[in-house]
Parts: sequence; structure tokens; C-alpha cells
Amino acid sequence: MPRIKKLIVEKFLTDQEVKNLKGCFMDESYMKYPVIQSNIDVYYIDDNGNENLLLKYRKNALTDNEIRLGWNSYKDLAKPSRGRGASAGPIDPDNGYWKKRKLNQTSKWSTSYLKADGTPSKMRVNNQVFSNPVGYFAENKNFCELPCRLTHFTRTYFDKYNQGIPFLQKIDSLYKKLTPEQHSKQLERANLKPHLKIKDTAFSTITINRNFRTALHKDKGDFNEGFGNLTVIERGKYHGGYTILPQFGIAVDVRNNDFLSMDVHQWHSNTEIYETEEDKKYNESIPKVYHDNVEVGTVGIDKLYTRLTFVCYLRENLIKCSDTIDPRFLTKSGHAKIK
Repeated sequence: MPRIKKLIVEKFLTDQEVKNLKGCFMDESYMKYPVIQSNIDVYYIDDNGNENLLLKYRKNALTDNEIRLGWNSYKDLAKPSRGRGASAGPIDPDNGYWKKRKLNQTSKWSTSYLKADGTPSKMRVNNQVFSNPVGYFAENKNFCELPCRLTHFTRTYFDKYNQGIPFLQKIDSLYKKLTPEQHSKQLERANLKPHLKIKDTAFSTITINRNFRTALHKDKGDFNEGFGNLTVIERGKYHGGYTILPQFGIAVDVRNNDFLSMDVHQWHSNTEIYETEEDKKYNESIPKVYHDNVEVGTVGIDKLYTRLTFVCYLRENLIKCSDTIDPRFLTKSGHAKIK
């Protein structure tokens, strides 16, 4: 087998400089190297002069059959969310979603808005994007007093979730093969709460995104010693959408069938996702997958191409969960909410 290329990078931005860009969209001007499109292991030199693994990328690591299974199982599970924080980017008053609402006390990536009676919303929210966690989540005491559980959408689409588990297991096997140290630590942690992990993986949760260009952020709430594991399923044609780590000047073009294991606790974002005229012509020629009402204004809802991203990880706080949980929260519930 050909030897995998190794790249060692240093910081082009200080920690404070990159932190100041939180919530901003990154473009290709932050790239100091050609975009990564072939197998590579990337390491960075930290402030103490030590070499640390940043990412491993493998082209065509998943088969077409595995991608097809992921698509058939999960293409409808990237639901709209207003809770993605800085990753959703600066509030865009010209977006269709916000044009129907009167913004109130907007600050960077969060805002409240005035309700029909003229009073401000209680919650501060973010741009509405297609992004939804599938799998297990820790308890939520802020609003609904929810215990540790399978997310509502997972219980609602439980059969689809189960159908796609072999796809998630393949992602886990790539994680184990490429970054065994991080996988071993994460699996050991996940096995402490076996009722809250995806079967035969080191994962508890998958975030599924659709046509979502993330702004600069670090992933929060996942196991600190683990890596995030990402693959893409696409339909139609588009350009861009590179996974960029601006502090290190690198970007990865993750496309259909590819696999990326990376330190998601480093600042990262996506470059612009766009269509050329040729892309648009092609996308107009293929059957529609989704029949959303575009007037809702969710970011990316009007696009004829589909870019699904899957980020697989372990939720940090699940370790605090009880070993005995009401079984209704761990299995199929349909659309009915559990009271």
C-alpha cells in the first residue's frame, strides 16, 4: 500500500486572534496550503513544541452501499434548529426566516425577537439551520425536565435510526483503525454507560446537518479526549464547503464516501458552499429530494443539491446519567411525547 502523506503545521494565528473570529464565516483566504483532497495525516506543533495529531483524512473510505444505507436511513433527520450557537453564523436580517420577525437585541450570532403581542421572546436564538442530534443526550433541566434519553427525533424515527446503525458502525471502525488511541479512550468511557451508546460503537450521538455552512466554532459537550468523526453524503453538484481550520491554514474537501477524523476541539468552520452555472443546470435536471416550503427560510432550504454531513461523537455528560432510566425514553415512541 502507498505510504500515507504526513503534514506538520504550525499556528498562523494566535489563540486570541482565532478566538476573536468566533461566529464568523471563514473563506479560502485563510488557507495557507492547497486544499486537502487525498489521503493524509496532519499534525500540529503546540505552544510547548510538541507534535499533536490534528486530523486524518481518507478518500473513498466508505463503499457506495454503505453511503446508500446512510442516505436511506437518515436523509430526513436533519431537522431545523435555532440552537446551534456560534456555528450558525451572524444573524442575517435579510434571511427569509428573520424577515417575518422583528429582531430584538441582536448580538453577533444570537437574538431575541418580538412576538405577535409585541413582547420579546424569552429565548435568545440563532439562525435557523438544518442540524439535528440523533442518538443519546444528557438530561435537560432548563425547560422540560427531560432525563438522559434518546432524543425525541430518534424515538420518533426509531426504525430508521436502527436501520442505519451498520453505517454508523462502519464510521466507528474507521475511527478505531485510524486513531486507535482516541478511540480506545472514548470506547472505555462509553462502555461505562452501555445503555447510552450506539450499539458496537464508541459513539453516543450523531449530529446530522443538511446544507449547513458552519461559522467558526469549537465543538462543545463531547468527550474531551475523543475526536469528531465526519463523513458526507451528497446528491447533486456543488463546490466548496471545505472543512477549514484557519489557525493552522488548512482545509479538507470532504465529499461523498470520504472519512475525516479530527480534533473538533480546535477552531473550525466551512467555506462557502456554492453552485456554478453548470452545477445549477445539473441540479435542475434531477428529481427533487425534499419538498420543503422555502418561505420558512431555513438556511439552505432553497438549494436543489443536498449535502448531508454526519458528525459522530460521545457526549461528555452522559457519564453523569443514572444507570436506571425510564425505558420509555430509550426506545421507539412515535410522534407522541412522553409525559
